[in-house]
Amino acid sequence: MSEIFLDIETTGLSFRDGHKIVEIACIETNELIPTNKVFHKVINPERNVPDEAYKIHGFSSEFLKDKPKFLAIADELIDFIKDYDLIIHNAPFDLPFINHELKLIKKNSIKNKIIDSLELARGKYLGMSNSLDALCRRFNIDLSKRTKHNALLDCDLLREVYINLLDAREPKLIFNPSLEKKVLKQSKIDYSKKVIKITNSELESHKSFLKSEFKKNYF
Repeated sequence: MSEIFLDIETTGLSFRDGHKIVEIACIETNELIPTNKVFHKVINPERNVPDEAYKIHGFSSEFLKDKPKFLAIADELIDFIKDYDLIIHNAPFDLPFINHELKLIKKNSIKNKIIDSLELARGKYLGMSNSLDALCRRFNIDLSKRTKHNALLDCDLLREVYINLLDAREPKLIFNPSLEKKVLKQSKIDYSKKVIKITNSELESHKSFLKSEFKKNYF
């Protein structure tokens, strides 16, 4: 089964306050193994970036002013995610932003199946911090590259976190059920052996050998 990990960075906490998306990233995986298909765009939000947001992700108004607007990347995004399951950390934050941007350009909202890894983490670690950073530390996932929030890097970190949340430390290497059966069939060892009966004289010789060994070791 294929799925997509998705993450965004924004100019603020709520689209209702006029905040916009500045970065969006999607990583496609198959059985949680990356397929090397990636969607990643840095976006001109058509507004200033507050200092608080800049400190988090490092995208300045000056840097973003010549980047494509959401309208220019929307169709590519929609085509990339298609009907995949989307795995998002704190989906109630990301999805409203994306759907608002889509609404502004008169496109339909996302209807994909959503898996919220934050809700999954809260179910397993009640009362504990379940931010992406906290989960990475809990699962000993390397955070050395995360000096700033970055949607593409966070998608990759989320994939590792999600694997640990499912208690699937290493995803299966065989993904095709028919291929798996074929491999197992080819590697099956036939343990049936021809039964060889020993003669009475051989049995007596064996008994004599055991007696002599017993006397040698214990008397």
